[in-house]
Amino acid sequence: MTDASLREALQSGTAAMGLGLSAGQRDSLLSLIDELEAWNRRFNLTAIRDPRDMVVKHLLDSLSVQRWLHGSSVADVGTGAGFPGLPLAVINPQRRFALIESTSKKARFVQHAAVAIGLDNVQVINARAETHKPSTPFDTVICRAVGKVSEFIRLAGHLCAPGGRMLAMKGQYPEAEIQDLPRGWRVVAVHRLEVPGLDAARHLVELARA
Repeated sequence: MTDASLREALQSGTAAMGLGLSAGQRDSLLSLIDELEAWNRRFNLTAIRDPRDMVVKHLLDSLSVQRWLHGSSVADVGTGAGFPGLPLAVINPQRRFALIESTSKKARFVQHAAVAIGLDNVQVINARAETHKPSTPFDTVICRAVGKVSEFIRLAGHLCAPGGRMLAMKGQYPEAEIQDLPRGWRVVAVHRLEVPGLDAARHLVELARA
């Protein structure tokens, strides 16, 4: 896969989602893939190896939730290698992002990548979400791979500001999970996500305090 074809995949994918990225933002996102490829060969950060798959399954999948971000501060719980937090930080320079990851090698990569692509709106927190006590809670708390919705709330509900939103990125419509919410929480909506190039169901569960 050539650089030009990766750029085309990113540009056509973001355009299909209605996201008008600048050339600089596209450069930053593709640089993120370069950094991930380089580190992945040494540290096995993600099972996704093909650069085009990284564009679709990491970049476009992360950016598919853009319209549902709430407020000026975002916490990405269990960010792993930085997704969805890093791509969202690239296209939201006006928002501040806290990327929370308990695995040290992944947190080191996220910190390295944020510096390498010039993000000054990202703070990397190498800790478990349930033990992190921010001085100010976040307007949006998002996760892409933190188990069931009820577990996400249990681990990270305290990070969400009053009036804020928790966003759980899921595959198939999680009917059983949303019937099993902890007391004090409600489902605002379940949004179907469209990720160009991804032949799989994707949904976003939007939660708020009851």
